[in-house]
Amino acid sequence: MYEQLREVVALPLRPQDEPECRRCEVHCDKIVYPGACIARSCPFLYAYEAFGHTYVGCMQKIYGVEIDLELLRLAEQAKGFGAIKAKREPLPMCKAEVDSCYAHRRDRLGCRNPEFHELPVGEPTFRVIARVRQA
Repeated sequence: MYEQLREVVALPLRPQDEPECRRCEVHCDKIVYPGACIARSCPFLYAYEAFGHTYVGCMQKIYGVEIDLELLRLAEQAKGFGAIKAKREPLPMCKAEVDSCYAHRRDRLGCRNPEFHELPVGEPTFRVIARVRQA
């Protein structure tokens, strides 16, 4: 008969600056595409050679891994390399999206933290959901 009381967590001052949101059961993460860093000639992309391979990474640590460049290129040619979870707020030049991990857990109340879905400056912060056709 007694409902479980959930711990109330205060929203941060700027929730759009967080790389993940766990305010509801859906669990959303900001993701970035490292292949886009290469294609866009990102000034924060670095590379080094070790063990006969070239590895690339982000100087701003938007994503926290270093990727074998040859394997990244092969994966993109085959079927497109996927996204990596952002460890920090993506920069405006990053190709970034918000990924919902458990969309089936959505309830009637909806998102508890809609500001989280705002993308960095330089990307549109809205989606067109209907188009009006003029006669």
